[in-house]
Amino acid sequence: MDKLKIRGGKRLQGTLDVAGAKNAALTELCAALLAAEPITLSNVPRLQDVSTMLKLIRNMGVTAEHDDDGRVTLNAGGLNNPEAPYELVKTMRASILVLGPLLARLGLATVSLPGGCAIGARPVDQHIKGLKAMGAGIQIRKGFIVAKIVEG
Repeated sequence: MDKLKIRGGKRLQGTLDVAGAKNAALTELCAALLAAEPITLSNVPRLQDVSTMLKLIRNMGVTAEHDDDGRVTLNAGGLNNPEAPYELVKTMRASILVLGPLLARLGLATVSLPGGCAIGARPVDQHIKGLKAMGAGIQIRKGFIVAKIVEG
């Protein structure tokens, strides 16, 4: 078994650049759908899932630019399309994260059920249960989660 032995008593100093985290970036990109004004995120990694999420939210009417320095500038003021189609959702399970923000901003959302996952089953039922608990009407129709704000 490998060991890591640490001998203390010496002050640590220096700097370290921390790489952006994909899963944090994906949730932040979806959360940006909640705001109608421009938002800038820093340290967003250039990864396929991030590119896919940007493509998905652009498809919904959001403007998004990913600069070479890792900054992403988003403006969801033009958000006008409450649908996340299968062609964009199938490759990335994190696409389900647009469901709540779309519902909050537009009062409805249609998000394709995500495709299979190489690391096993990871159902989206917790998202559905949470939104239902907050009063959303949710139905599954032809492979899509259809969510609406229920007036009550």
